[in-house]
Amino acid sequence: MRIIRNKYIPFSGYKCINLFGIFFVKNNAKIDDVTINHESIHSRQFVELMALSAVVLIIIQWWLIFFAPFAFYVWYAIEWLVRLSKGNAYRSISFEREAYTNENDMEYLSNRKHFAFMKYLWS
Repeated sequence: MRIIRNKYIPFSGYKCINLFGIFFVKNNAKIDDVTINHESIHSRQFVELMALSAVVLIIIQWWLIFFAPFAFYVWYAIEWLVRLSKGNAYRSISFEREAYTNENDMEYLSNRKHFAFMKYLWS
């Protein structure tokens, strides 16, 4: 995962954000290995959904492939909206549940199965 330190991204009030598999960190922000591992899990989720959606979009209509990088964010938003009525929508999203559950396991990504976040959808 690529980490970029800068003074612009993320906006004020936040110390880091993962966008399209790139981890943006404020210049003066301290981030630990757990945070990096958490965001690395999100990067893997992003890549998996982008690859799957690219294949599907090529089959449907090749020029739609340009929408593949947004698959993760569309799924994330839909799941957040669906879970909004249950209280803490953010923490109940399957992507976040997988990342928070495994962020302390520094070997998780080397043992993780593809699309592992799916098991957090209904559990």
